Amino acid sequence: MEQPAPSSTSSRKQRDLLRFGLFALGLLVLNFLAQQFFFRLDLTADKRYSMSAATKQLLSQMPEPVTVTVYLAGDFPPAFRRLSQSTRETLDEMQLQAGSRLRYVFVDPSAASSEEARNKEYQRLMQKGLAPTNLGANENGKRVEKIIFPWATITVGNREQNVLLLRGNQAAAPDVRLNQSIEGLEYELASAIRRLQPGQRRVIGIVEGHGELDNLQMADMISTLQRDYNVYRVDLSKVPSLKPLAAVIVAKPQRPYTEEEKFKLDEYITQGGRAMFFVDQMRVNLDSANRGGMLSFPQELNLTDLLFRYGVRLNGDLLLDLNSGLIPLVTGMTGNKPQVEPMPWQFYPIVNAFSPHPITRNLDAVYLKFAGTIDTVKAQGIRKTPLLFTSRYTRVLPAPVPVNLNDARLPPDPKLYTAGPKPVGYLLEGQFRSLYANRARPGTTQFQPAQSSQARPGKVLVMSDGDFVRNDVDTKTNRPLRLGYDRLASTEFANRELVQNAADFLLDESGLIAVRSKEITLRPLDKVKVNEQRRVWQLLNLGAPLVLLAVFGLVRAWLRKRRYASF
Repeated sequence: MEQPAPSSTSSRKQRDLLRFGLFALGLLVLNFLAQQFFFRLDLTADKRYSMSAATKQLLSQMPEPVTVTVYLAGDFPPAFRRLSQSTRETLDEMQLQAGSRLRYVFVDPSAASSEEARNKEYQRLMQKGLAPTNLGANENGKRVEKIIFPWATITVGNREQNVLLLRGNQAAAPDVRLNQSIEGLEYELASAIRRLQPGQRRVIGIVEGHGELDNLQMADMISTLQRDYNVYRVDLSKVPSLKPLAAVIVAKPQRPYTEEEKFKLDEYITQGGRAMFFVDQMRVNLDSANRGGMLSFPQELNLTDLLFRYGVRLNGDLLLDLNSGLIPLVTGMTGNKPQVEPMPWQFYPIVNAFSPHPITRNLDAVYLKFAGTIDTVKAQGIRKTPLLFTSRYTRVLPAPVPVNLNDARLPPDPKLYTAGPKPVGYLLEGQFRSLYANRARPGTTQFQPAQSSQARPGKVLVMSDGDFVRNDVDTKTNRPLRLGYDRLASTEFANRELVQNAADFLLDESGLIAVRSKEITLRPLDKVKVNEQRRVWQLLNLGAPLVLLAVFGLVRAWLRKRRYASF
């Protein structure tokens, strides 16, 4: 066999060296371009790795460094690791936008040298307000439970904000709730960062002077809103207008508004104002209901025509729902002491059906008391969005409605609860038309034009329950409890979160609240097939790479032998 010529061997080596040099040069050029022109491609169908424009703007304009401490490190079951990994991925995306101004660290609260040290760490976190969660999931057909701290702490300078990462509807399956939490990660983290940034705080006015809830009854709602806004009480009879306010809240009035006061509300809303109405259309006195019963009649608040003009009507009725809360009733005597037991009370609906709007998306159940139905009426240019609904086991009682606490002793008849879901809250958006258009201003001869020159689109939230924003008060200490906390059921409902979301939606000009609409599709595996075909897929995953590697080696050896066989 002839040996290859030396010149041929030399030219082949030169060609190989040239190829290697070009390849290395190409890598260097590509690396340089990647550093100069950064980009990422999100090829997922639901864009789960993409940041919203509002979040990007917030992160790019942070004036101070931000540190995020996440307490989700450790040995978790796969379902919980998904929440931890998604949190890390979200922070990675945020760090790309913020650069060196944002840093994060994951901490394992259970990583201690002894049980005593671990308990001290748990106690320290709980004193900071980080409540642990015992969350369960099914893994490989077994029930797995893990005590975790699903929290992050965001620090800016000497300011700190705790962020609950595990949210969602508690009535949902564990996998669904985890997915809802992952959907809300970007908003929860971004809104907390925004809350810690210095800036001018807008003012929310709570209307008073008509028997509305007092500061103690709304203490938790006020303190929640004060994290982002300045909150003051406003007497409509003592202010010339509501123009300086970013939003107004009407919370359970019990006396009628004068026409002049109603005109100020109308003027504010039609000129682009934001308002939240929590109104009881029916009057109920629980003391009378406890002493032998009462009849509930509609109360005249002089707001019906105003809300009707904006597109909704609060009806003179009360809703009963089989999915309801509890009231304490005396069921007997133990010695000289009355025996009190909690009993279901259908006048206290527990609402767990929501629209996919940013205000209510992935929200936990909320608690209502003596709510009524709401109808929509024609209002040109107004978009009406129902936000929350009673269950399908609902009953509607028109006025006059007998209310007697002793009725809670009797089992309800399901045949009467067939009215279906009823909306109890609406969001109204658009250019509102004034109730006083082409009329004289109350108390004057000043004529009001059909549309003011200052007219701008506004937003109004209307709920048919005045007690929605009312927190209970500890009778022993006279201290307010958390809004939505039910002492009888030892359960905290999401009333506070809905009010906060509503305020953010009404006043958010950056569009950050829209991030709550982010949806990540959950694509679970068929658990029956997984259990049946587990061994097949394990063998395939372990054996297929080895087989492919062996085939590649044999083919490469054969090609080399064939290539050099002619020399």
